[in-house]
Amino acid sequence: MKSYKQQLLDLQNELLTSLKAGEKGARTVTLDQSSVGRLSRMGALQAQAIALESRRRQELKLQRVKSALQRIASGDFGICPRCGEDIDARRLNFDPTTPMCITCAQTLEK
Repeated sequence: MKSYKQQLLDLQNELLTSLKAGEKGARTVTLDQSSVGRLSRMGALQAQAIALESRRRQELKLQRVKSALQRIASGDFGICPRCGEDIDARRLNFDPTTPMCITCAQTLEK
């Protein structure tokens, strides 16, 4: 359990650092045509969209990390909330943020 907790804490720090570093790319693109030509502006808008999507994914991953840390604190980590069975260690080793066993996760996808 301790190694999962450390993995999650390391991932949380990584994500927080990355989110802070990516704030500049997600800022609103200005309409100053004198400093940015039309094609350059399109490139800037595209870069902004990519930065915003990346930020959204990082925030989602951060929420999953926080939820996993809460499950560790409450003693529910590694137990599927739908069926009550243990989540396979291979699944947790691959992604310690996963909240469900593979069977229940596949059932939800259908």
